[in-house]
Amino acid sequence: MSTRTGLRGRNRSRTQELVDAVASSADVSKAAVTGIIGAVLDVVSKTVAAGESVQLIGFGTFATGDRAARSGRNSKTGETIEISAAKTLKFSGAKAFEDALNQ
Repeated sequence: MSTRTGLRGRNRSRTQELVDAVASSADVSKAAVTGIIGAVLDVVSKTVAAGESVQLIGFGTFATGDRAARSGRNSKTGETIEISAAKTLKFSGAKAFEDALNQ
């Protein structure tokens, strides 16, 4: 990742490191950034859980999807099992975000 944000390496995307990078980049206190990130994630979670999508221009869209009920197989016994229908989280990256990844 970019050294400008202070995030480097594959496993550096944990919340505290994100808070540190945003606080440094925006010259804002870590406490303020922690509250803002928490509030944003809470709003996104509640909105998507309510069945609406959240579009962040230039980043991507969070939405729900439906996975139909289906038959599966128990890998230990080989027995056929029924897997219940479920709601899933879908994320579609914006073109600008995907282009930045492929530079």
